[in-house]
Amino acid sequence: MKLLEHQGKQFLAQAGLPVPRGRVVTTPDGARQAAAALATRVALKAQIPAGKRGKSGGIRFADTPEQAQAAAADLLGHELAGTVVDTLLVEECADIRTELYAAVLNDPASKGPLVLFSAEGGMDIEEVGARDPEAIRRRAVDIRSGLTEAAARGLVGGLPQDVQDTVTAALLAMYRLYRDIDAELVEINPLVVTSAGEVVALDSKITIDPGAVSRHEELLSEVLAHEDEGGTVLERRGRALGLQFLELDGEIGVLANGAGLTMTTLDAINHYGGRPANFLEIGGDAYTKATPALQLVLDNPRVRSLVVNFCGAFARTDVMTGGVLSAIEELCPDVPIFFSIHGTGEDKAIRLVREQLGVEPYDTMDDAVRAAIDAAGADDTPARGKVAG
Repeated sequence: MKLLEHQGKQFLAQAGLPVPRGRVVTTPDGARQAAAALATRVALKAQIPAGKRGKSGGIRFADTPEQAQAAAADLLGHELAGTVVDTLLVEECADIRTELYAAVLNDPASKGPLVLFSAEGGMDIEEVGARDPEAIRRRAVDIRSGLTEAAARGLVGGLPQDVQDTVTAALLAMYRLYRDIDAELVEINPLVVTSAGEVVALDSKITIDPGAVSRHEELLSEVLAHEDEGGTVLERRGRALGLQFLELDGEIGVLANGAGLTMTTLDAINHYGGRPANFLEIGGDAYTKATPALQLVLDNPRVRSLVVNFCGAFARTDVMTGGVLSAIEELCPDVPIFFSIHGTGEDKAIRLVREQLGVEPYDTMDDAVRAAIDAAGADDTPARGKVAG
């Protein structure tokens, strides 16, 4: 469950992290009133579950209440990153001295929490890491002992002495929040130091483990009420169909059975240098929804190739494959599709692909993934209806 910025900031404030003064509004006049009440230069931020809002025009600045009203009128009702903007956060601008980056997240490598910190905040952290991996400091945390003050202080070494204490306290507060609400991610970018030496969270990105929501129903009541409205257009369509679908920012579509296999497929795509376009599980009886599921993937204009990865134990791969083949026949996708099929019913499933599409599934998931990555990066992407094996 992804929290919107203003929702995440409520949790940050409760955890003891300072956040800017602000108001949530849904109308241009509400933005004017908020700016007037704050009586300072304000930022108007579209409240959508997507990053890089500044680059997409989702953050505006205003020096007067009238400018805030005009900016809100321009933002509200318009679509950004596949989501119609219906809510804005109007908050005071900070007097920034230094921008930092901080995050606590689940780490598959260490099988526990990982704390990240960088003195280069306010930028895409991926770009920072690609340019200078040492600019991002990492600390794996033993979940049994938690993040110690000494470990947190070790991450912020090199900062001016007058802010090391407050930044250390901020990291410890972020870790406590991550633990207390069963978060998968608590990220602040930028975490700023003001000219007065105060540490303030200018942004908030928090994701909570969906399986833990029932343990925090009272705490999350406001978030739960908004959840049905959140997500991109495709994600809302997926929910309406009863499908587990998340839209990502890559070019390689994924259809797989079971959440674990789907995540493994995404990991493999990332490992071999590709970027997945979605999470979509069609295991169990979801094969009966293969056509709308495939349509969801294809309606993402970024998708340039597709991996179909089935591995069956109790689930029969031939039944799932039959559903996908029917969907392919109906929709005639114009991107290449690469199959990997193993498990119960695999002989029949492979035969169906051979007979109906005239192609051979790959022996391993890795081979199918690499082929899909190559196809996604090729200028001569196969013509409409072309399927690869």
